[in-house]
Amino acid sequence: MKTRILAAFFAVILLASCGSSRTSTNDLATALPIETSLDLTKIDNDRVPVTIDPGRFTVDNVTYRLPKVVQGTYSVSNFGSYVDDFKAYDYKGNELAVVKADENTWTIANAKQLDKITYLVNDTFDMEEEGGIGKEQPFSPSGTNIETDNYVLNLHGFLGYFDSLKNNQYKVDVTAPTDFKRSSALQQTGTKSSDDGSAITTSYIAPRYFDITDNPMMYGNLTVEEFQVGDIKIVLSVYSPNNAHSAQSLKSTIFKMMQAQKAFLGDINATPRYDVFLYLSDRSDEKSPKGFGALEHHKSTVVVMPEDYPDEQLAEGMIDVVSHEFFHIVTPLSIHSEDIHYFDYNNPTFSKHLWMYEGVTEYFATLFQVSEDLVPEEEFYTDIMDKITRSLQLDDTMSFTKMSENILTAPYKDQYLNVYQKGALIGMCVDILMREESNGQRGILSLMKELSNKYGVNKPFEDDKLIEEITAMTYPSIGAFLNTHVVGTTPIDYSEFFDKVGLEIAEAKIKANFVFNGGNMIFGGNSQYGTIFFTEAVTDNSFWANLGAQPGDIIKNIDGTDLTMQNANDVLQNMFMWEMGQDIKVVLERKGEEVILEAKTEQSYTTGEKLQPKPNATPEQVKLREAWLKG
Repeated sequence: MKTRILAAFFAVILLASCGSSRTSTNDLATALPIETSLDLTKIDNDRVPVTIDPGRFTVDNVTYRLPKVVQGTYSVSNFGSYVDDFKAYDYKGNELAVVKADENTWTIANAKQLDKITYLVNDTFDMEEEGGIGKEQPFSPSGTNIETDNYVLNLHGFLGYFDSLKNNQYKVDVTAPTDFKRSSALQQTGTKSSDDGSAITTSYIAPRYFDITDNPMMYGNLTVEEFQVGDIKIVLSVYSPNNAHSAQSLKSTIFKMMQAQKAFLGDINATPRYDVFLYLSDRSDEKSPKGFGALEHHKSTVVVMPEDYPDEQLAEGMIDVVSHEFFHIVTPLSIHSEDIHYFDYNNPTFSKHLWMYEGVTEYFATLFQVSEDLVPEEEFYTDIMDKITRSLQLDDTMSFTKMSENILTAPYKDQYLNVYQKGALIGMCVDILMREESNGQRGILSLMKELSNKYGVNKPFEDDKLIEEITAMTYPSIGAFLNTHVVGTTPIDYSEFFDKVGLEIAEAKIKANFVFNGGNMIFGGNSQYGTIFFTEAVTDNSFWANLGAQPGDIIKNIDGTDLTMQNANDVLQNMFMWEMGQDIKVVLERKGEEVILEAKTEQSYTTGEKLQPKPNATPEQVKLREAWLKG
């Protein structure tokens, strides 16, 4: 999973079916599929009707569940809470007694008589605003959407599983209007038109319940582009409610990015097809999703981004987010522990190695851009320094393995964002160490390839033995580093690693923007009074300082929009996207008096730490740096 870091840090700082003789069995060789259907032509008060036909049971009681947690999210979603009107029927059409055991679980007695289950599913996008910050709810890219022209079908939000039948095949029928475009990562087996020609039912097959959760769909008013990157077919599906963007307008960005990723990965090739489902959120609509980022799957990713991003900003965001998700084909999709391989959707346990699953993945998403000449080295160094700054705003002494294993509970869940910051930096340090130990010949990418070859999609590793195994496959220094800084609580001295590659951290004049000085936000929030104000950091932001902004100034209105705690995330993100030379007007309150700032935007600068080449770097350091950055 990749959250859009900008939005995430704002949130942190401002917080604030008829009878059948089929028999269900766990024997995949003889079991017939569990038959399921979703009918998008019969929406009931913004709810999708779902039917589940499991076949005959040979036991008296069965349990049916929707996931509490889905893989890749590291948070509670409770998809069962979006289900209404749950009913079970026998073969004569009579209702059977159903007990809702908890938010996601239903038990059914007289299961030998069970013919089918029916229920209605609400979408999660509409309900995000109701919960507000802090409520346990699905991260938008793992959620669902039910609108007249768009359906985001993360199937784990619609289809559940019987405890004893998670390894049975599933047949999924989706009925939709004929004019809908259909895009799915799940294997299609056929189509059938309705008698009047108004609808088409598309049938899919999933080998087991995991494949239900792993293969999202998108239906409706979409634009779709297909193209080839090496031997991988890329399918890009885009929903833009106001037609601001399209698959065609984003095709070249995704093609160039994935071409570079494929070159970076080399002979790692986990899938012949990869789907990107992009939902663009209309932020003027309160029912639109607000969690920007993406969720990884083995062969696809679901992405949610703001529709009002300009072309360049959206392209940058897609490179940032989608590249991260695509690199998940390495880990955890090809390299993962037993906790992930045998994932329990309602009582999950978590691996200790988020530093690898999310951290190394984020590191690859940063490194490949400089390695494949998509960005200059200076920009890469800026990104690394930004991660250092952000990581130090979190708990730098918390054991990463302990945090990972306990990620659903406080205080560990509050540190989750550090997997994209310090987690990536851990990957960087291991990479530099391996380059040093091997005279530039091996790095963390080669380590991931070796682990992938040893394990792969269908063979998990033992969680407690991974670091021991990595040490045996690499060098004692790698084991010492991981045990000290990942298992242990000792902060990393990054200067030690930069020195190995002839870099240094120096104080310098660096570029800032209208929201951050480097990684430090220049705004704060007062939840008691519901106000947003400039912090002391504003004095070291040349744009705002030159305009006369002062610490403690309350921001009342920005370009005609009143700023509140409720809309701060959206408004500050708009400020982050201001272009140079743009006319802006900001209304402040200073000691009870109104102050108006009007100007054309210009590049802002601040004083900060900059990562840069040492002027006296040795040839050996420069050579190691080249091996690190270019492979």
